Formats: sequence, C-alpha cells, structure tokens
Amino acid sequence: MRKYRWNNFKDLIFRNPAVVQQDPHVDDGDENAERGNWSNKKEYILSMIGYAVGLGNIWRFPYLAYKNGGGAFLIPYFLMLVVVGIPLFFLESAFGQFCSQGPINVWRAVPLLQGVGVAMVMVSLIVSIYYNVIIAYSLYYLFASMQFPLPWSSCLSGAGSNCSSTPEVSCNVSDVLMANWTQENSNCSSSNTTVSVQTPSEKYWDHVALQRSGGLDETGPIVWHLALCLLLSSILVALALIRGIKSSGKVVYFTATFPYVVIVILLIRGVTLEGAKDGIAFYIGSESNLTKLTEAQVWKDAATQTFYSLSIGWGGLMALASYNNFHNNVFKDSFVITLTNAGTSVLAGFAIFSILGHMAHFYKIPVGEVVKEGFGLAFIAYPDALSKLPISPLWSILFFVMLLTVGLDSQFAGIEVIITCLLDAFPTAFKSKHALLTVMLCSILYLLGLPCVTRAGIYWVTLIDQFVASWVLLFLVLLEIIGVSYIYGGNRFIKDIEMMLGKKTCTFWLWWRSCWFFISPCIIVVILGWSLVTFSPPTYGQIQYPVWGLNLGWCMVAFVLMWIPVVAVYKLIKAKGNTWKRLKSLCSPSEEWHPYLDVHRGERYSETRSLPKKKNSKNKPEDNVNVIASSWL
Repeated sequence: MRKYRWNNFKDLIFRNPAVVQQDPHVDDGDENAERGNWSNKKEYILSMIGYAVGLGNIWRFPYLAYKNGGGAFLIPYFLMLVVVGIPLFFLESAFGQFCSQGPINVWRAVPLLQGVGVAMVMVSLIVSIYYNVIIAYSLYYLFASMQFPLPWSSCLSGAGSNCSSTPEVSCNVSDVLMANWTQENSNCSSSNTTVSVQTPSEKYWDHVALQRSGGLDETGPIVWHLALCLLLSSILVALALIRGIKSSGKVVYFTATFPYVVIVILLIRGVTLEGAKDGIAFYIGSESNLTKLTEAQVWKDAATQTFYSLSIGWGGLMALASYNNFHNNVFKDSFVITLTNAGTSVLAGFAIFSILGHMAHFYKIPVGEVVKEGFGLAFIAYPDALSKLPISPLWSILFFVMLLTVGLDSQFAGIEVIITCLLDAFPTAFKSKHALLTVMLCSILYLLGLPCVTRAGIYWVTLIDQFVASWVLLFLVLLEIIGVSYIYGGNRFIKDIEMMLGKKTCTFWLWWRSCWFFISPCIIVVILGWSLVTFSPPTYGQIQYPVWGLNLGWCMVAFVLMWIPVVAVYKLIKAKGNTWKRLKSLCSPSEEWHPYLDVHRGERYSETRSLPKKKNSKNKPEDNVNVIASSWL
C-alpha cells in the first residue's frame, strides 16, 4: 500500500512537466495543486474588474466624452468596445486560462514571438514604478484631507500675488494644467510683463505636494513626504500580495467594490448642488454634439480609450486568467468584466461633471473652463470643487480613498504579472519563497520610484506614461493577434477554447473569427499608424522636455521592444536544421504547449504527443526542471 502511494506521488510530479515543488500557499481544494487557483469565482471577477477599472476611467473618459460631443461620444465608444475591446479581452483571457501560464510561457504556442510576452512584462514593470507614485500622491492628499479647512481651499500665506481664489483677468495663461483659470487680456501686448495666476489648488499641487521644479533637468532633492507615502504604498501592495492570489483575492472584496460606493455617494451629493445640471449637460446631456461623429479624431479617441481602459496588452489579463479552473466560462466572464468597465466610466463621468458644474456655478464661469483631464482633474480641479462643499474634508477623504483603491487594484495585477512569470520560469527557486519574492520586488520598485518623488518627479511620471504606456502597447497587441490568429491558427485556437467551454456552433464563432482575423487587426493598424504620425514630444503644461529627456524616453521604448527580435534571433540560433526548418519549427507550438494538467489534455494534447520519450531512457526530474527554467528563451 505504501509503495502504491509512492508511485502515485511520483506520477503526479513527473507526469506534469511543470515541476517540482508545491507552493505552500496553494489550498487543498485547488484544481491545480502546483500553481493554485482562485479560491472562488468572485475573487477572479473582482480582481479583473479592479485591474481593468483604472484611473483612466475616472480622470480621462469623462474629459474625452465632453471633448468629443458628449453623449454622441458613447456611440463610437460602445461600438469600439464590441469590435475591439471584448474580442481582444476574450482572446487574452482564454489564452492564459488554456495553458495556465503567464504572458511569457503562453507563447510556447508560437515560440518565435515569445519576446512579445517578455516585452509585456517589461511594460508592466516600468508602469508599476510610476503607478506606485500615483498611489503615493493619493495617500498624501488623503492625509492632507484630514483637516479643516482643506489646505487648498484658500491661498496659503506667502503665496504672493500670483495666487487667487477667484477668476482674474491676466496677460498670461497659467503654465500648469488649469490653464483656463486666467484669461488673456485683450489689451496685452508682447511688451507687457506677464503674470501667471494660479488657483489655491494649483498652488498647493505645485508648491506643497510636488514642490515642483522648473523642468526635468532640475532634479532637486527628494520630497520626503512623498517618499514616505511611496514607502507606505509599497508596503500595502506587498502585504496584499504576500500570498499571491490567495491574499489579493481577499483584499479586492474591498478595493474593487468601495470605488462604486464612493462614486454613487458623490453622484447623489453632486446632483443636489446648484449648477450640477449644467455640468451634466456638458457631459452627455443637451450640449451633446452629434456632428462630432463626422470627425475622425472622435473615433480614434473612442478606440484608444476602449483599448487602454481594458488593460489589453499589459499581460495582466493572461496572468490573472491563468489561475482559473480549466473549464471556467471565460467567455461569459469577458462580457461581465468589459461591460462593467464601460459602465463604470459612464457612471464616474456623471459624478465628476455634476460637481464640476457646481464649481463653474460657484465661480460664475463656463463649465468648459474648469474641465480638465489626468492630474489636473484628480489633484487640482476636483479637489478644488470639493473644497467648496459643506463638510469638505469628508468628501475629499472619500474621493482620495477611491483613487487609492482604484490605483491599488491595478498595481496588484501589474506586480502579479511579474511574479507569475518568475514563478513559471523558475519554480524550484521561487515556489517556496513567494513571500520573499514579493517583498523583494516591491522593495526594488520603491527604489526605482524614488526619482519620481524628487522635485522633478512629475516630469518623470509624465515621460514614462507618454512613451511606455502609449502606442507601444498597440504594437504588442498587433503582434499578439497576428501570432494567435495567423501563425498559431485562429481555428486551432477556437478548438482550444472549445476544450474549455464545450463545443459551439459555426454560427457562434462567425463573429469572433471576423474580429480576430480582420476587424480588430485593421483597427489596431489604423490607430497605431495614426498614433505614430501624430506623435508629438510630451510636455507638462507648457514646459518642454530637454533633448536628453526625450532620448531617454525613446530608450525606454527600445528597451521594451528589443526583446522581440532578441528572443526570436536567440531561438533561431538554438533551433536545428536549415533556416526554413528553424523558422517553421518556431512558428509551430512547442512540446510544452498544452493544458497544464494531464486530465485536461485529451487526445489533442496527449502525453505521448507533447512529451516524446527517448528510446531506452527515462525522463529524469531534473530534465523537467531544465525544460521549465529555460522556457523563457
């Protein structure tokens, strides 16, 4: 009996090539006893919603809707969601769930493109640096909100004459984000001395929170209150991920749901304020402009917002889906998550514009002059609007807790991408050291984030955002969809999905085939081409970047993309045969491409097909380890 149990144990370990040593954080009830699974479906859905619903839903979508015709913008937005967003979200999620691997090892399906997976991880790594800083900003403002009156509600002592709590006429436009606060005097001439007038919230953001310098080349010292907030952010992330998905899956019960509570509270409060209807009218109400639909820029903005808001191309969708049970209905999940994400954007817009409408009413200026995006909305315009409300600290605390939780959810997934790939590639080294790996990674990200909390920190954050989290992702997704649909084979991929979901009719797959083979790739090509043609060097307000700073931005782009040719060339060199045979073998699935567990492989991925054994030799355990450890390259 004891010998029988030992043989069963050996079969369990050596029949599955993925290794080696069970993760101590895996639960007994998990389907995959080596990698682990989500404790339940809710944790996966909440984690994916938290990952997809990012800061862009709150500080970018409302502005784009206002700029592109209000309610009219919803037409191209939801159309792009159907033809690009949902198909690509479904593709990435199914890709990761099928093989239960992260964004690097999934490319065992097309080894030639494994560098695409490495590039995705590099993007997540770089973006995690500055996302951590944005969370630090939110923490700082959260702590600053715990006083009455709010420190940005009036000009600080010593602010000088260039700070005003009311709109003034000036000979210059403010060089920061709330540019319309002051207006250019019709009597001004080029010989006049110009004066930049800032609102109290602008002044607080620039001179207190950031202690902003005059440009990227004026680094200055570390801003220590931001450095401490960055440290706290890193600690919070490390604690949430200390046990991988087992701990982060519990945290998202709060972090993924609380933002909705805050949005609803702010919306209810906002619609009861004077001027709220004017703000909503500018958002998607009576001020909507259907003629905007004739402008190509509107459609480009809709497609871009859909693409980025769903976090497609970052590797996170594959990493999170890889912990699903094999037969999980990833098709249904994709609809639930993508539609929730879109609905969140629309709902957040109502909460934002109702209060901005009140702000415009308070200052007796048009709504358009207080509407901003990005940092200008989150840390200048909206805090300024909240400071005008009764019990303003309460509303400010709620708003910044919302920003904090939204940021943390996205950060969880970004770091999980890196950890998942490391665990998949080096299971013997890291399986039993998950907590140590998490702490080390968060510590490294903290140190890398310190330049972003110097006095020139905001310039670094903007530089990374504009270069890395931009058209680079479009290029990676284009290669991804070409690799899956045309090299690996869209029909083969559909058969893989049917192994998970069950047999579907040809009619069912007609739409998905048309999207994956033609519609989605064509739209991505158009957006990518347009983005490159219209690309302009990033600026912060009216402050230009030095040449060396722009060159550094292009170096970051090169660092991300170089892995694609480097890995491809390396694999071509290591392959056997003539050039054509090498290329052909690298465009075909490797022997390690199959469902993770034997029980799910069926006839298409049987063990005799996927793991051919040499004659008169036995498969040694160390051979299995070497296969996995070398699978990155």
